[in-house]
Amino acid sequence: MNLNCCKTRKSKTKLKEVVDFLKVISEENRLKILCLLRKKEKCVCEIWQCLDLPQNLVSHHLKVLKDFGLINSRKESTKVLYKSNKKVEKKYLKLLNKFLEEKI
Repeated sequence: MNLNCCKTRKSKTKLKEVVDFLKVISEENRLKILCLLRKKEKCVCEIWQCLDLPQNLVSHHLKVLKDFGLINSRKESTKVLYKSNKKVEKKYLKLLNKFLEEKI
């Protein structure tokens, strides 16, 4: 088995993970949402008012962030509260840093 081939395949997989992460956070409103949720969990009604965006658009961005694992949610009474998933954030930031360090 050619180890260089496996390393290349592994590098391509890691690169795709980094690219997918950057695609998700490169949208300005999603990045703003992540910043808001780092300090305190919030419901969608609090988030859309902070961003001055329609609630349905904020809900869409929350879904993208949640599907990617960057945020978590929990239901409290009639509200859904969102918070950042620091463990996943750290994973992708570490991966990005490692990738950049190896390529420089």
